[in-house]
Amino acid sequence: MGVSRQCAHKWWRRYCELGPEGLCDRSSRPASSPARTSVFLEERIVRRRRLDKAGPHRIAIRLGVPPSTVYRVLVRHDLSRLDRLDRASGREIRRYERSRPGELVHVDVKKLGRIPTGGGHRVHGRAATVAHKHKRKKIGYAYIHSAVDDHSRLAYSEVMADESGATSAAFWRRAEAFFKAHGIIVERVMTDNAFAYRGKLFNAALDASRVLHRYCRPFRPQTNGKVCEHHGPTQHRSA
Repeated sequence: MGVSRQCAHKWWRRYCELGPEGLCDRSSRPASSPARTSVFLEERIVRRRRLDKAGPHRIAIRLGVPPSTVYRVLVRHDLSRLDRLDRASGREIRRYERSRPGELVHVDVKKLGRIPTGGGHRVHGRAATVAHKHKRKKIGYAYIHSAVDDHSRLAYSEVMADESGATSAAFWRRAEAFFKAHGIIVERVMTDNAFAYRGKLFNAALDASRVLHRYCRPFRPQTNGKVCEHHGPTQHRSA
């Protein structure tokens, strides 16, 4: 088998003691770590991080420990990034999440300017772009319609020509079929207060599948922000 005698004996002994379950991978973490930072010191490091919002070097100087130790403790407690902490309270920012897939799906549109053939001002400079502006045809925008499941973060996106009610309704029918193909039955949809989502066509598409429609509070993009910064498996299409 290409292994040492000791390795073969180890796996044979595990099998004799535990059966097939003994052949599963085990953690390489030692049973005890006498040199690990004490719980009391870890609590002091975490407290300084929350109160002062300071980095590892400043905390190390204040507590008299190496910066590498402070950094390991911060990583262990998921405090290594200040942008993950609330500035006022110092607590971790935990976004809400539904308990099961399909309970809530976020739908939104991202409007992006198209790049002309041959590149735009980042390649040719703004002066050249303005000088030839009268020779160029307007290339418009690309509208990325996206639907993201609140629990699993499974996402479906399409690049469309506009964000009208008919386009949004057609997109939702395809997005719903995509989620069904992955075993997710959509119960609710959350959108902003855009005209397309307020119209009859989009709501008729939701009513056809008995999907409830919820709207975000006005001027609260954080509520539906998962669409623009979603992570996880995604399927994209272009139209």
